[in-house]
Order: sequence, then structure tokens, then C-alpha cells
Amino acid sequence: MRKRLVLLAAALLLALTGCAGAGAIGSGGRTLVIAIVSNPQMNDAIALSSQFEATHPGIKLKFVSLPENQARAKITSSVATQGGEFDVVMISNYETPQWAANGWLENLQPYVDGTPGYDPNDFIPSIRDSLSYQGSMYAVPFYGESSFLAYRKDLFAKAGLTMPAHPTWQQIADLAAKLDDKKAGVSGICLRGKPGWGENLAPFDTVANTFGARWFDQNWNAQLTSPQFKAAANFYVNLVRQHGEVGASSAGFSECGTRYAQGQAAMWYDATVMAGTNEDPSSSKVVGKSGYVAAPVEQTKDSGWLYTWSLAIPKVAKDKQASWAFLDWMTNKQFVQTVGKADGWNAVPPGCRLSTYQIPAYRQAASAYAQQTLDSINAAQPQNVHTQPVPYPGIQFVGIPEFQDLGTRVSQELSAAIAGQITVDEALDQSQKYAQTVGDSYREAK
Repeated sequence: MRKRLVLLAAALLLALTGCAGAGAIGSGGRTLVIAIVSNPQMNDAIALSSQFEATHPGIKLKFVSLPENQARAKITSSVATQGGEFDVVMISNYETPQWAANGWLENLQPYVDGTPGYDPNDFIPSIRDSLSYQGSMYAVPFYGESSFLAYRKDLFAKAGLTMPAHPTWQQIADLAAKLDDKKAGVSGICLRGKPGWGENLAPFDTVANTFGARWFDQNWNAQLTSPQFKAAANFYVNLVRQHGEVGASSAGFSECGTRYAQGQAAMWYDATVMAGTNEDPSSSKVVGKSGYVAAPVEQTKDSGWLYTWSLAIPKVAKDKQASWAFLDWMTNKQFVQTVGKADGWNAVPPGCRLSTYQIPAYRQAASAYAQQTLDSINAAQPQNVHTQPVPYPGIQFVGIPEFQDLGTRVSQELSAAIAGQITVDEALDQSQKYAQTVGDSYREAK
């Protein structure tokens, strides 16, 4: 596996631009270089980072904030090639166990256990376990998520419609058709179409799972042209093309979030973390107008994904104690209080610490979605979302190193189908070839 990842990272390195070396000494002392994904929660953390510097006078922070696809590529290349550009990296439960197995990450368990009041048992168990390797944590969660469906209660009431508590995808498609009002600038639903294994494939893969599809069978034969995969792809593409947002093939999480918050979509299926943005008066026009229900299903009991944006320390980081000091500050219980008081309780990083859900102010502010978020995360178990056995870990991703490249290629085919540039069958035929090449390498290695 290490060889696979190094080769992939070397290819990515060709596309990257340089940045200041990690652990550089600035005028105020040591500078930690922190690579992150640009999203609302991280932007809030950056805005509060002066508080960390004030209490750690020997440490300055430099953030390298990039869009998701670019951040993944840059961080992967740096860590896999031990480039040493970063002291702290933002990664997920996809990368963490793989990179830990390859010796690329610092084992954080001694830091976690040795920091008074840090309380790792306060992390939601499924989130904590997804960031562990051989019983030790190699990343600590900043926020965790599953997926669920947001819907405009006011638009439903106006149309005389009712949202089922646990809807099927066919019910959602029927509702989207009735709520679609392009003349008024409101789409029936917003779904990601933007290429990227962490963009359109995240929601699509949950649809594929609940339609009974899988990427590979137990013998690593690619299954992207199976009847189940075809049914899921046709459903997703048709729903987006017929009742989705304008420009769907280039819309990702951020774009859908903006559209929904501006009142331009009746429903939005995506990460549970979206709820905080939807209910933020400073950026949303639909505050208090949304309901939240479990991820739609077809053949399975549940279908939501499990994901966490987390922070890790590369093995080659120069000053691991300083890096941990930052991780501790940004992921401990006090940070939740800091964000809540500074930015409002809807801005608190969700789906991470159990104690967050016991804070009265948070429970009140997040009453529309807090319990739904916890329920969705707890339900996100592989045995609940797959109808057939699979040889790989993961729900909305295939937990193998090659998936970064494979998933990106397949996501591009899916996006092209959404744009109407190719048919779904053409997209899947090409995707099957990509997947079979990967499957062959695993079958030969058995």
C-alpha cells in the first residue's frame, strides 16, 4: 500500500506550487504552517486564531487555505513524499488509517492521553474510531458529519406537501418535481454535480449504496455497469438534470449551500454540517424555515455517510509539541465555548464531541437539527448501508489509496453526464474501465 500511495503522490506533486517550509522561524518565534480546506468552520477558526497566538507567545500561525480538491492534492503529496511543508494538516477518515499504516503520521494517542482535560472519550465513538489505527488516534476531529436532507417547510406548506420522516429517493424525486419552480428561481432540489471524489461522488455513492450497488465484488471485479449501479446513476443524473439547480455540473457543497441559503432550492441533500450555515442569520435568508430528515433510502435501512474533517501532524513535522498545542486548542471542549460565544452557537463545529450536545445554549440554537445530526452519525455504519458484501472499507468512498485518482476520474464522467455532454451509459462504460484496472491490481496481489 505504501508503494501505491507514494506513486500517486509523486504524480500529484507535479501539479503543486511551493509554499514556505514548516516550522519556519518568524520575527515572533516559531511559525506553524497549517494546511486546511477552505470552508465556513475553518474560516471561523482562522478568525479566532489570534487567541491561540496570544496564549502561546512563542508560536505564530500561517494558514494555507485551499478549495477542497486542491487541498486534498497538495496535502496528500506533501505528506506522502515527506516534503515537510506543513506542521499540521487537515485530513479525513479516508486518509487517516491508510497514512497511519504507512508511518506518515504522528501517533497522537500519547498527546491525547497526556493532556489534562482533553477527554478523548468525549468524542462520538464512531468518529473517534474512524480516526484510529490499531487502537491509537492518528488524527483528532474538528467536526464530524453524516448526510441528511434539508427542506423548506414554508414551501412545502404552501404547496400542501408533507415530508416523510424517513423518505425514499423516489418520494424525494416526486416532491422535487412538484416544488420545482424555475420561473421563481427555485429548483426542486440541489445535489452536487461538481467533479471530485469528495464532491459529487459523496452524495452519489450513498444513492448507489441504497440502490444496491457496489464498486467491486468480493473478487475485485468492477461493478460500475451492473444493473444496480446503472439504476442509481440514471436516477441521480435525471433528478439533477430535471429538477436540480442551474449549472449543476459545476455545483459542489459550497455552491449548493449558497443557493439553498439564498432561497433558491426547495430541498438539499448533503452533509449534516450544512445546517449551521442554513440557520446563520448573517448569511442565510432561510433561517428557521428548514426541516431536516434522514438521508433518503431505497433498499437499505439507512444511507447516510460518515465523515470527519480532522487535524493530524505529519511524521516529519519539526516541532510536534507546538503542533499538538494548536490541535489541542482547536479540538478541545473550550474551543466549542469560544466559537459559540464569539460567532453564535450555530457556528459551533458539530458532530464531534458528545458534550457539545449537552450545552443548553447550543441545544436551543440547534434544536432544528442537533438530534438529527447525532442520529445520522450513529446510523452511519457500513452494515446499515450496503446490501452486498464488499472487499473495501468506507461508505461514500472506497477506502483504498487508488480511490483518490479513480474516484476523481469517475466523478468527471458523472459530471459530464449531468452536463449532458455524454450519456449515463457512456459515463459508466468508461468508469468501468478505470475501476477494472484498479480491481485487476488487487486481484493479482491476492
